[in-house]
Amino acid sequence: MNSRSQKTSHLHFYFHDILSGKNPSAIKIISPGGGGIYGFGNTFICDDTLTIGPNASTEVVGRAQGIYAMASQSESALLMTMSFEFTQGKYNGSSISILGRNPFMRDVREMPIVGGTALFRFARGYALAHTFWFDANTGDAIVEYNVFVQHY
Repeated sequence: MNSRSQKTSHLHFYFHDILSGKNPSAIKIISPGGGGIYGFGNTFICDDTLTIGPNASTEVVGRAQGIYAMASQSESALLMTMSFEFTQGKYNGSSISILGRNPFMRDVREMPIVGGTALFRFARGYALAHTFWFDANTGDAIVEYNVFVQHY
């Protein structure tokens, strides 16, 4: 391991998960049937935009690429495996990985950072997610992320 000292970084961005329209950023890839968009077992793949502000026209700082699935039979909760790939600024070319449960109807959710690449090698930490906007009919959402990550 490198002799550099460990750092803690705070990242703030918005995740735009769009399932509707002609150019969705997320699509359902498995649908076992029943329960509509929120049915147990429904699985989605995404290539979502990360921006500095909640409006889609604000500066794009990266992409969220991964898979999430409706993983609970008793509440609205996802299992997420996601890579946040940064494409601008100080962290351009670096990524962090999230793997965990996301009970998306709660106001604030905490998910673990389990790794990263480039400037985030050996990363660990947590992400706090807060739904900024949600359309229950389409499943479209804008989610505010505050990420606290330790890295070298």
